[in-house]
Amino acid sequence: MRYSALSVLWQGLTGHKGWTRQWRDPEPKKEYDVIIIGGGGHGLSTAYYLAKLHGITNVAVLEKGWIGGGNVGRNTTIVRSNYMLGPNTHFYEKSMKLWEGLEQDFNFNAMVSQRGVINLFHSDPQRDAFARRGNAMRMAGIDAELLTPAQLKKMVPILDFENARFPIQGGLIQRRGGTVRHDAVAWGYARGADSRGVDIIQNCEVKNILRSGGRVTGVETSRGTIKAKKVAMCVAGHTSQVAAMAGIKLPIESHVLQAFVSEGIKPLIDTVVTFGAGHFYISQSDKGGLVYGGDLDGYNSYAQRGNLPMMEHVMAGGMAVMPAIGRVRMLRHWGGIMDMSFDGSPFICKTDTKGLYLNGGWCYGGFKAAPASGWCYAHTIANDAPHPLNEAFTVDRFKKGRMLDEKGVGPNPWIQ
Repeated sequence: MRYSALSVLWQGLTGHKGWTRQWRDPEPKKEYDVIIIGGGGHGLSTAYYLAKLHGITNVAVLEKGWIGGGNVGRNTTIVRSNYMLGPNTHFYEKSMKLWEGLEQDFNFNAMVSQRGVINLFHSDPQRDAFARRGNAMRMAGIDAELLTPAQLKKMVPILDFENARFPIQGGLIQRRGGTVRHDAVAWGYARGADSRGVDIIQNCEVKNILRSGGRVTGVETSRGTIKAKKVAMCVAGHTSQVAAMAGIKLPIESHVLQAFVSEGIKPLIDTVVTFGAGHFYISQSDKGGLVYGGDLDGYNSYAQRGNLPMMEHVMAGGMAVMPAIGRVRMLRHWGGIMDMSFDGSPFICKTDTKGLYLNGGWCYGGFKAAPASGWCYAHTIANDAPHPLNEAFTVDRFKKGRMLDEKGVGPNPWIQ
């Protein structure tokens, strides 16, 4: 069924008895044209665009848990395209444009809120770095603006502008950035893919990737063997584990990244703010809770939970930039498993095994990339060739010395 103001009114008048399930719960077929391993934002968007744009509907999305139980529901909901290097800049801007029309596209309220994303700077060198990034964005046709302290005080008066250690000297804002309801993204893509004939199969864990004669033939799962002409990996923090089933060793480490939500309070901040002198970022949800996060936990892990030392570290960063939140009680926290590549940029590419495709290495950029990731991945799978937007996101870039070191903290920091 299609959602509209009229349908909501009609359901209200008829006792809300006509709402249908968002997607089916089918039994897996014996064979598919494409199997997508992973039912998160990237896997579901890939299935959606395969069906919508390429007419490939004999597709199964295999999820070992439930839809929305992985990283797509374990993040701080921020979307932006304020990158600097060419391949990342154009890719994330494609994602930003897809976010802007997403709700109308798949007829589902994902609560896209373009409230702006502000990166604070606290020193002259940092101002220069942000000005450089903003200029690169503007040259690519992406909105960017440097803010003075006076402009920031008007926009976000709750910030501590007189902090002795980290005085706020300004900020870089992308006004089109903002937040999106994370699990609604999963539900909307799942509903859209299912309505086009895609099978979304939950509680179906992939145990092995089957190969013969240098090509993929299917997967072995907790619900039996399923054959497929093509298999696409889309499993975020478990990318290394799933790739190992096909004999592939990847330049990826898995780490926990914690996120936090406070108790609900009255409106305090109506934009997204990131602290430039420490890794801390914050926004306020429509329910009133402050949503914030910071650094990785710093050790390899597959656990979807964090630890107290990093929790304290994140709180300290928040107090440094916004002391007023010290009186607010934390309501809950959780962890997502991040597949960290060595240069901070992702992989969307074919593998050496014919019919087997790789999507991973998203680091901090996974949620905001979901629309463009699925759009480009679907093109790569359907055409067995990359789209220009993802042709740089290959694993062999490390062999060729073509790293995309966006943050300047990888093996070649001097490129920044």
